[in-house]
Amino acid sequence: MESLRFVLCFFLFCGSSLSLVCGNGLPKNHVALFAFGDSLFDPGNNNYFNTIAQANFPPYGETFFKYPTGRFSDGRLIPDFIAKHANLPLIPPYLQPGNHQFTYGVNFASAGAGALAETAQGFVIDLKTQLSYFKKVENLLRQKLGDAEAKAFFSKAVYLFNFGAADYESFLLTNSSIFQSFSKEEYVGMVIGNLTDTIKEIYRKGGKKFGFLNLGELGCVPGLRILVPGNTGSCFEELTELAKLHNAALSEALQELEIKQVDFKYAKHDINISFGERRNNPEKYGFKEADIACCGSGPYRGIDSCGGKRVVTEYELCSDPTEYLFFDAYHPTDEANRQIAELMWSGTPNITGPYNLKALFKI
Repeated sequence: MESLRFVLCFFLFCGSSLSLVCGNGLPKNHVALFAFGDSLFDPGNNNYFNTIAQANFPPYGETFFKYPTGRFSDGRLIPDFIAKHANLPLIPPYLQPGNHQFTYGVNFASAGAGALAETAQGFVIDLKTQLSYFKKVENLLRQKLGDAEAKAFFSKAVYLFNFGAADYESFLLTNSSIFQSFSKEEYVGMVIGNLTDTIKEIYRKGGKKFGFLNLGELGCVPGLRILVPGNTGSCFEELTELAKLHNAALSEALQELEIKQVDFKYAKHDINISFGERRNNPEKYGFKEADIACCGSGPYRGIDSCGGKRVVTEYELCSDPTEYLFFDAYHPTDEANRQIAELMWSGTPNITGPYNLKALFKI
């Protein structure tokens, strides 16, 4: 009977995408991936509730999946590529229906989400709610695996974060008194404070290895450059200045966490540098166009009309997204995401540090 159980477990393990087999055991040195964030990370959570922030229609998804998945790109997102590097399957959206085992991890990200609950309130899964979903997963796995194995599981896992862009766009572009009653420095402090509190919560649950993107030149994406009067080609500098304040505060906060939290380790990728290099020297990185989006309308194709399902229904679509840095008015192409993920995975400390993700997965 025991030998029969072994054979059955072997075939279950080899033939299934699930890890919770054979007495709830996990493979040796198993490292899961959890992702929190906005549209740069959202694999389709926004498909499952009523919101205007969706990409579940063509031409999104056209180059890799051949159908729209809810990802704001022609193909894959950064967490998809990180999972591939880590020999994990695609990490599913938390809200996707089905019997999830969660042992490879799960993705909580929501397009348009901010670190502040007030950002796009009612239309997104904000950071606090994403954390509450993680706690549900943590409780479920603790019940399935037992305390000792769950503790090892969460301490080995890697936690990816990307927040801030939606918060700062709301700060500058929304007339709400919530956003107008703070200085830029105070507002950045609130964003970083919420992010830091979330990291500490996950740390208390056993998490020790974290990955972060800082913010790029937010004012230089096509959808925000069109807000600059005269279409001169200039960036929306006020937004880029907020991103710089955010990046400085994020670096300081992470350094402080590293000092105060035992065994806290992190990889922070400077997308401000990596994406800026590609925008300024596209040909060097295999792109032909870094200012105009592949899909959209108006100047720089910066009107967010890709797919014709939003307010503006007219749109243009390029013939080859791999030649473009931006797929739509705000989001990178599959190829751009691949390159950034590669740098997050194995980049040197000047671009991803103090660890890179490859090192974190091995620890």
